[in-house]
Amino acid sequence: MRTNHWAKALLLTLLLPFTARADEGMWLPLFVKRLNQADMQKKGLKLTAEEIYDVNNASLKDAVVQLGGFCTGEFVSSQGLLLTNHHCGYDAIQTHSTPQNNILQNGFFAATKAEEKTNPGLFVDILVRMEDVTGKVLEGLTAATPEQERMATIQKRQKEMADAAKENGQYVAYVRDMFGGNEYYLFVYQRFGDVRLVGAPPEAVGKFGGDTDNWMWPRHTGDFSMFRVYADKNNKPTAGPSADNVPYVPKKHLPVSLQGISEGDFAMVFGFPGRTQRFLPAAGLQMTLDQSNPARIKLRDTRLKLWKEDMDVNPTLRLQYASKYANIANYWKYFIGQNEGMNRLKTVDAKKAEEAALAQWISQDPARQQQYGEALPSINQAYAGLREYNLSSQYVNEAAFGTEIITLASRMMPLYMTLKTTPTDKAALSKATADLQEPVAEYFKDYSASTDKKVFAALMSLYMKDVPAAQLPDVFQTVQKQYGGSMQKYADYVFANSFLTSEAKVKAFLAAPTLAKLEADPGFKTFNSVYLNYTQNILPKMQALQSGLTRANRLYVAALREKNSQKVYSPDANSTIRLSYGTVRPYKGRDAVRYDYKTTAQGILEKEDASNPEFVVPQKELELLKQKDYGRFADKDGNLPVAFITDNDITGGNSGSPVINGRGELIGLAFDGNWEAMTGDLAYDPELKRCINADIRYVLWCIEKLGNAKHIVDEMTIVNNGPNPGVGAATASVSNGLGDVEKMKVKTDDGQKTKVKKKKGKETTAAGM
Repeated sequence: MRTNHWAKALLLTLLLPFTARADEGMWLPLFVKRLNQADMQKKGLKLTAEEIYDVNNASLKDAVVQLGGFCTGEFVSSQGLLLTNHHCGYDAIQTHSTPQNNILQNGFFAATKAEEKTNPGLFVDILVRMEDVTGKVLEGLTAATPEQERMATIQKRQKEMADAAKENGQYVAYVRDMFGGNEYYLFVYQRFGDVRLVGAPPEAVGKFGGDTDNWMWPRHTGDFSMFRVYADKNNKPTAGPSADNVPYVPKKHLPVSLQGISEGDFAMVFGFPGRTQRFLPAAGLQMTLDQSNPARIKLRDTRLKLWKEDMDVNPTLRLQYASKYANIANYWKYFIGQNEGMNRLKTVDAKKAEEAALAQWISQDPARQQQYGEALPSINQAYAGLREYNLSSQYVNEAAFGTEIITLASRMMPLYMTLKTTPTDKAALSKATADLQEPVAEYFKDYSASTDKKVFAALMSLYMKDVPAAQLPDVFQTVQKQYGGSMQKYADYVFANSFLTSEAKVKAFLAAPTLAKLEADPGFKTFNSVYLNYTQNILPKMQALQSGLTRANRLYVAALREKNSQKVYSPDANSTIRLSYGTVRPYKGRDAVRYDYKTTAQGILEKEDASNPEFVVPQKELELLKQKDYGRFADKDGNLPVAFITDNDITGGNSGSPVINGRGELIGLAFDGNWEAMTGDLAYDPELKRCINADIRYVLWCIEKLGNAKHIVDEMTIVNNGPNPGVGAATASVSNGLGDVEKMKVKTDDGQKTKVKKKKGKETTAAGM
């Protein structure tokens, strides 16, 4: 029987004594001892691998949380005080704002814990352990296993492992694939559902520079907000806010450093990066460049302009749409920068050259041809098919669902299916209507029908014009035949006759729902036409193509890793906990332009423009800065530091991540990437890619001086230990403060079984590393 060629290659990869590069890589902390520790210590790390990731004792992983599933935060006190970005807390801040008490505009810092504001639905996840389960997931599967059988088996095993790890609801758990399905890892978290808003600076500070400065360096933005995690009296998670809850006591919180940064200093970012696609083949990159990004840019630009027209003349609507606008604008500019970067750096050409070299390597060995020969041809064939339907998919997401009425109509689907399939089941009908009450109230709190009608007419008109006629929903035939092709006339009809434009009318419908009324509603009819067309005519064709692509991608990634066995690849980001490491580092942006590694408050005064909403400086801040009232937060030159850059590898989801020095102390908050390296999610450029961070000293200054909230700063562990460790620096290691958790001597390398040990009523877990 022939030995599995891929298995031998993987075994060889695992046994080689690699040292990973610092600049590129979002690394799994599980393997930091084997893959990263030596290189990190050369660059200035003074911690051990166990002080970064340890399931038995308090370590850095216990100080870092995933916030709401979309951002990162970190504990900075023993009372559950959490720091993250302003844009991560933006929705919560906006939700608690009213025209009479606009804390989004004015800022807010709770004077007491009683003033902290609850946020139902917001949660944090804290990692308990992670485990390599590749062998268990792939056991018995071979190259001869049919793809559908393989996928079904893997999905079943993933669910079984995750369900077992949840321990009857005590934990949140899931199994994620890495390297295109070549490896699998189990992640187990505690989820805390009581997260309260503690503070945020005025929007003019937290979003200083607005869309103009977004994704740009230099920056002068105080991009931070503060929350507190609450637990029950036993320090255990609760599903939501409760009056009986008390501040959570984390196993580890980060000391906050006032000592500052210098060029070349070590920096580590710990967080939950969302998604990268660095194994995306050339055909996928080309489709992104030619189709996906141009469609997203065009449709988002249209929506943003129409929103802004109304926001500029209506202060109430501006507050209602502030969070929605910020969310859409962020990646609108990102897509623009990504396409510009791909063209400038010739990303597609570089990937084609890599694939040509891979194809040649495969062709040189019959065994490799048998194992990997189909990968690249299958990938190119699949993308050729996907290009036919990709535009339809983009327009469903960005045009149809870019309108709010369509989004609300989609939320009616569970009720619609209940009315259609089990209309006499009163219990099911009651549940379906009850489940809509809260989402409907939340939806209409920040909704303008007149604004939505403008957006609907514009986006649906582009949908009708740009997508191939054969792929259009039937509703567009109605527009052509009954409204002379005028989407504006159709929009007038829909918004005049749909009950989905009024909270009162929606609630009246929910009080006595009928299938006939829902099916007759023009807003729901429009959604249903789009939905049925997509699910019946577009999605099945794309899924068939994606099915073949899944196998081809898996083989492609495996081949790359075997061919380049001297290189350690980090897996693509997928919202699981990672660390990256590097140094504080300037860069040359383009010919004759070199950017410094830090900014100061002087830049705020230079950018200040009272006539431009993006560059307004609050009067109190203006006075403090002009007086140079920096207090203990000034740097050694007497300036107030605001931001700095490092060459850490980050992406979306890292927002709010702690930037940590060699001693394990907090020196900043990661909040953005730079314009010159917008291709970073697709291809890493070590010379250009930078991580933009809010200097922790500016954050503290904003809290204490600008916000008059010294009590919040006093709650933190403030340290000033001298120079930040860099190459050759000599400093002492930081104690983790393990408290009453007994230390367990467990080998922190691969292959250890789970162990459980109790000490003074607490449970600690040691998982295989």
